[in-house]
Amino acid sequence: GRPGSSCVQERRVRKAKIEPATSPMRPFACDSCGKSFSQAANLTAHRRVHTGEKPFLCPVCQRPFSQSSSLVTHKRTHSGERPYQCNYCDKSFTDSSTLTKHLRTHTGQKPYDCPMCTMKFTQSGNLHRHMKTHKNG
Repeated sequence: GRPGSSCVQERRVRKAKIEPATSPMRPFACDSCGKSFSQAANLTAHRRVHTGEKPFLCPVCQRPFSQSSSLVTHKRTHSGERPYQCNYCDKSFTDSSTLTKHLRTHTGQKPYDCPMCTMKFTQSGNLHRHMKTHKNG
């Protein structure tokens, strides 16, 4: 995750939506935070969250990335390619996850439920920020 947040904390918040620590569906577990994966390659990529390793360099601006897929998406900022088009308006995006978040502005979908109260959120980051309001002190 981001600096100041732990994978353990994020895992607790998302617990209802993912498999338990290790299961037949997710047998590859991170020994740093316990997050589990269905494929060994995904665990290898995840470990870079903890090591800070960023082996994929943009050939245009030399910005480093921890995952090759992030580099592919980043390169679109240089090429201008925006292949993910909103069906509701004229906006388009460099990656599918940004389009998914944008679509919620049209649909009103709030898939992230607070387990402590009735609040719902359009983005997981907003739920994580909200969860801090429930902590003591």
